[in-house]
Amino acid sequence: MFFHFGMNTFTDSEWGTGAEHPSLFAPSALNATQWMDAAEAAGASLAILVAKHHDGFCLWPSAYTAHSVRASPWHGGASDLVREFTDAAHARGIDPGLYLSPWDRHDELYGREVEYNEYYLAQLHELLTGYGKVSEIWFDGAKGKNATNMTYHFQEWFQTVRQLQGAINIFSEAGPDVRWVGDEKGFAGSTCWSTVNRSSITIGAEGIEKYINTGDPRGTDWVPPECDVSIRTGWFWHRNETAKPLSQLLRIYYNSVGRNCVLLLNAPPNTTGLVEDADIARLREFRAAVTRIFGTDLAKGSTAKASSERGAGFEAHKVLDGSDDTYWAPTAEDGRRNGYWIELRRPAASARPFNVVRIQEHVALGQRVERHEVFVDGVAVASGTTVGHKRLHRLARPVAGRTVKVWLAARRGVPLVSAVGLHLDPYATDVM
Repeated sequence: MFFHFGMNTFTDSEWGTGAEHPSLFAPSALNATQWMDAAEAAGASLAILVAKHHDGFCLWPSAYTAHSVRASPWHGGASDLVREFTDAAHARGIDPGLYLSPWDRHDELYGREVEYNEYYLAQLHELLTGYGKVSEIWFDGAKGKNATNMTYHFQEWFQTVRQLQGAINIFSEAGPDVRWVGDEKGFAGSTCWSTVNRSSITIGAEGIEKYINTGDPRGTDWVPPECDVSIRTGWFWHRNETAKPLSQLLRIYYNSVGRNCVLLLNAPPNTTGLVEDADIARLREFRAAVTRIFGTDLAKGSTAKASSERGAGFEAHKVLDGSDDTYWAPTAEDGRRNGYWIELRRPAASARPFNVVRIQEHVALGQRVERHEVFVDGVAVASGTTVGHKRLHRLARPVAGRTVKVWLAARRGVPLVSAVGLHLDPYATDVM
């Protein structure tokens, strides 16, 4: 879960100017525990706070700038929102993360390469040493077209992060641990590899979006994508906006989680410092819908056979055991001409209709499937390219076939399939 809250919340804007006075930051009822209620409503295990956005206003009392909550009327300048946020997350068992915008439209050091990079590192040090374990740190190259020219020392920043928090995930357009998916719609590419060549990506450069959206089958760096998208139109709260409808959130889910991505939904708190009740209700509705769809696997009770099996421990039925740690593996000789296949045969008495097919690879050993096709009773109903951690196909209409066959073509070795599942989505009114 992403939380965009700051000066823009009070100025009704998305990108601030940096000239906003700290007196504008005056939430009357801010409650970070309520924010965790929102994260929990969505089923989120990670919550990321925008500690500083492009306007440069810091949500913690940084020792390196006066432009922070210390100069605001909120609790007389005596509070620390990063502290309240991380404490609330830790108390709830949710992993906290932080975003520290490199672009700073307020600080006078911005544009002076050495001085500003030292300033940024100092603030990074504050955030990663003063608030306990931080699970993800966000970097990006976002800045306006007419912004002051500035070179960021990303590699030095990354090294510092590793020294301060060894187990943290580092996010940017180029990773190194998690990469941006290339858009803010929440859609991964229909082809989506977890691998890229990081040397081919310049953070903040134009024209990289397609490459990071699809990944690279020849990539040597494992940097899975994260889809960031707001539950509303904007990233920050605006009075005239409301949460996206359930149908749109489910479409985002199928095109992010269902295309080998992590989904990071943004829920912006309002000017009082609370997430809107209607937004939390929509998040809860969204989670309930996902649970309803995927809580029942209609492949349960099926038998499985395959084009071949490597041997004991790698049998076809491993795709039905519900474990991510086991998988079906064909022999190395199999499939070199006509691909590999695995087939489920459903019991006649319980062959209920389904309209979602779920395929998962055992990505602990890499991503291998480059093409696949799904047949129900011999009729092709879905096809695609990559699979990865999870591929979801929402069919045009429910089908109640007895046999479900998945044909696969792979690179970098034989496919290793950990799951094939069948589900009924009662909310499906359109197909991606």
